Amino acid sequence: MSPPITWGVELPPLILASILWAVYVRRWIAVRRSPDRAHAPVWRLVSFVCGGLTLVIAQGNPIDGLGDHLFIFHMIQHLLLLDVFPLFLLFGLNRVLMRPITRRVQWIEQRVGFLAKPWFGLVGYTLGMWIWHAPVLYDAASRHDSIHLLEHMTFTSVGFLYWWHLLRPIPSRDRMTSMGPMAYMGVTKVTVGLLGMALTFAPKALYSFYDEQPTWWGLAPTTDQMMSGALMATEQVLIMGVAFGVLFMRGLREAEVQARREERLMDRREGTAPDAEPEVDADAEAARRAADTGFMRI
Repeated sequence: MSPPITWGVELPPLILASILWAVYVRRWIAVRRSPDRAHAPVWRLVSFVCGGLTLVIAQGNPIDGLGDHLFIFHMIQHLLLLDVFPLFLLFGLNRVLMRPITRRVQWIEQRVGFLAKPWFGLVGYTLGMWIWHAPVLYDAASRHDSIHLLEHMTFTSVGFLYWWHLLRPIPSRDRMTSMGPMAYMGVTKVTVGLLGMALTFAPKALYSFYDEQPTWWGLAPTTDQMMSGALMATEQVLIMGVAFGVLFMRGLREAEVQARREERLMDRREGTAPDAEPEVDADAEAARRAADTGFMRI
């Protein structure tokens, strides 16, 4: 049998996305018309717009409707809200685009204390996924709209907080350095990936809500659950692999700039490179631009 499939857009996520688009596009156009236009490339605009579209797609039909019948579509919805939606939004931001609200964001970070620390983002991301996938909570969310909304708000919030600390559009005192981003990424992706593996190899269906569903498209509840767990684990591994590659290349680039700077500083102290200052400034400018326009600002 085939589950009932409906197509359409839900109004609340569309309204939220429209508000985000309106505010962002206005600021993006203002920066494009200013001397800082280089900090508002088209790709950032496209990324932010895609973030809004991701929210509309994840919360609309057919994904939302099919999630009431098949675990795999519910999992797709969760991963879109947890990772894809926050990533697209944050890739669309940088320090220049966020300049009008920088002081407000920094004020909030100072007031909320440990809630703005990277370790809290790590714990929130991991526990958010594990706790909401406990059978009692997952079944409750699947049966009650209010709990379902709370579940989705949790995934979106912890996902945004988690990626905020890695992409960091606004400088912060708690910015991770050295191997911090690698450890931050590795711990979360491994722990959440283990949850996916647990779902994949569970000997029976863990969620009564889906166990009671008809065999849609010939998928038994255990098969549906196995596919969902495999999707979660695969998504976490893929994101971790790409991020590790980016972090490694970025670390090499920053180490090279720092080594050049130290070498010229030593030469200048020995009096063998009196004209090295412009080159040092050029290196600093190159590092600044890379930090602002690179794939990850860490």
